[in-house]
Amino acid sequence: MLQLHGVKHVFGLCGDTSLPFYDALCRLEHGIEHVLTRDERHAAYMADAYARVSGRVGVCEGPSGGGATYILPGVVEANESSVALVSITSDIPVTARGRYPLTELDQKALFRPLTKWNTVVDHVSQIPHIFRTAFRAATTGRPGACHIGLPYDLQKQDVDEADLWANVNHARFPAFRTAPDPDLVGAAADVILRARRPAFVCGGGIIISGASDELIALAEMLDAPIASTVSGHGVVPDDHPLAVGVVGANGGTDQTRDAISAADTVIFVGCRAGSTTTEHGTVPARDVPIVHIDIDPMVVAANYRIEAGMVGDARLCLAALGHEIARRVEGRERTSDAAQRLAGLRTEKRARFDALARSDERPIRPERVLSALQAALPRDAIVVADPGTPCPYFSGYFDFNRTGRRFITNRAHGALGFSLAAAVGAWFASPSSKVAAVMGDGSFGFCVGELETLVRKSVPLTLVVFSNASYGWIKASQKDGYGQRYFSVDFNRSDHARIAEAFGLKVWRVEDPAQVDAAIKAAVAHDGPALVDIISQPLEESAVPVSRWMG
Repeated sequence: MLQLHGVKHVFGLCGDTSLPFYDALCRLEHGIEHVLTRDERHAAYMADAYARVSGRVGVCEGPSGGGATYILPGVVEANESSVALVSITSDIPVTARGRYPLTELDQKALFRPLTKWNTVVDHVSQIPHIFRTAFRAATTGRPGACHIGLPYDLQKQDVDEADLWANVNHARFPAFRTAPDPDLVGAAADVILRARRPAFVCGGGIIISGASDELIALAEMLDAPIASTVSGHGVVPDDHPLAVGVVGANGGTDQTRDAISAADTVIFVGCRAGSTTTEHGTVPARDVPIVHIDIDPMVVAANYRIEAGMVGDARLCLAALGHEIARRVEGRERTSDAAQRLAGLRTEKRARFDALARSDERPIRPERVLSALQAALPRDAIVVADPGTPCPYFSGYFDFNRTGRRFITNRAHGALGFSLAAAVGAWFASPSSKVAAVMGDGSFGFCVGELETLVRKSVPLTLVVFSNASYGWIKASQKDGYGQRYFSVDFNRSDHARIAEAFGLKVWRVEDPAQVDAAIKAAVAHDGPALVDIISQPLEESAVPVSRWMG
């Protein structure tokens, strides 16, 4: 069933109850590469990023008991990030249920609140139908994560070959796109054409839908700025004249905030208009007319009173809206001098960053590291960032001058230890791309075991660690809101370079700002896995673009 759904990679970890499945992977000709990970959580993170980059369903697997509980963080991250993922956990035999076997737990109940769809197989004849259902649920409507519990004894039984079929449309997402109600398209056009200075705020839904061309065409027709959420970074090239950059409490700056505050109508597309994006509902202000477009009807108008809303696939919605507005304006040029205004804001924002990026202060400023990576990475590179220091800095100041999924970070739940594993999945999805994973040293401690996976699988990632010997985000929050009473956030500094070298990576440890550019350039040029350990400025002392620490 995996083969029939076009699966080429499965990320996972072995266990007793998975032995028949592993034996089948070993024996049969199926064209699937199994990537053995060092824990189940990272298998799910790999499958998540693989799906984000490839547009195919990410597949991860793990054993019963602890394996099922360990895989959960990655499954719920994918689900809440609208990523199509199928998680398979093997389970105790059906005949052992209720007899207190080792690793017994109610997997169906465990996964129910954290997935779009989930079940545990009760009879071998159900397996083909259940796999078709999981792939259909994962790829249609708002994409999401699904779970299948696969009992040990059923893996050894036979099914009717006639039941083995799949709908090829469910191999990729979004599948079976839904178009908007024409009446709602007209109502949205009414609101937008009344505006003198409209602006777009766009989320990851644009990238999932592949709607950047439709978005840019409509924005150029309206002369409207395009801002993005953190997950939407890449909806428009950052060097486009109408690009604002990332807005919100995490990654937004005074300049991007001003760009949205100047709008007299805001169009949210493919985003939830949540607390981080809108700075807790203050930008845009509550009296600004809102148009909201999303695939999920429960998202539209959830956080703002709207003048118009549309439900459907982002690409189809924007295409329909663009056609309707073009019909009404009939070639008449609309201008709000947006490009000129945004050019001034970008210059102001860049001047502040560049001054800090040239700093010779010690510990090394994050701005200096970003500047070096911007210069060294190719234009089509993929950057995967952990929460903490990397996420706001790369959201706020790193330019991705191509559309598409060039920036990945785990915005749904923000667990540490995401970027290394996710970068592995991104590379398997696009092995011709240069992939960089950036993390704090807190995150490094969560994912260090996967360094062995990089070496074993010859994955040529560039890893950068911001080493400041603390859980920086929490320490900064204690400084901002708790009178600098730092409690249980500091830990001993590790020599990440020596640790990585012991796993077999090429490494650099940098304390001198003057050595940053050369080390980053060499790491990016290296043809295998490489790590640069940066002794960096504590986050609570930095100029990080964060306006509110609590999300």
